[in-house]
Amino acid sequence: MSDQFTTERDGYGRLLADREVWRQASTLAAAGELTARWLEGTSEYQPGTLAPRFDDETLPIAGQLAELNRSGLFTKESQPGLGPDAGHAQREYVTGFCSAESAALLLRLSAGTELIAIAHAPGEVSQASVPVTLHDGDVVTVLGSSENPVESEQIQDWARETNETLALLLADSWYVELLDPVWGRQQHLLPAVLETLTSAHDGLHA
Repeated sequence: MSDQFTTERDGYGRLLADREVWRQASTLAAAGELTARWLEGTSEYQPGTLAPRFDDETLPIAGQLAELNRSGLFTKESQPGLGPDAGHAQREYVTGFCSAESAALLLRLSAGTELIAIAHAPGEVSQASVPVTLHDGDVVTVLGSSENPVESEQIQDWARETNETLALLLADSWYVELLDPVWGRQQHLLPAVLETLTSAHDGLHA
């Protein structure tokens, strides 16, 4: 690999050498590991994120997100709980791709707690509006819509950002959205999700 290639970046500032590693990621575990590295600051390419690094808001939960990615949830979106302060409030949430088994575990977590889980089956096209961010009284972010690549154009977008094998795998994976219903609460949702996933993994290998 030439020195030029190792430092070359795309139009969004993302490192092309790190993108090449994604060309080899063909499993959810591999995608999760690469996402964890990005969250830990050792990679400067993340599919679907049009910047080399995550925003400052993610910093307080980056370590927990990295753990989730190494525990069977290839995360796509997240935000910490904030406020309400100066007219802004957020519910903590995380979304991502996972296996049917992990989706079932996370639905059971929701059934046994106040935490909310929305699970979208492969190929499902669904849309709802659960508010998770308010600004000056207006809803600015909602959850409830499936992000599974269903249409050929969506699959092609993922294939361009990663590779065709992973894009097809995501189309055949479950997409889950998990949120804390309490506005502004922190350090409640992500630890519960991590414990659910890791306990099941430990149980299988006990």
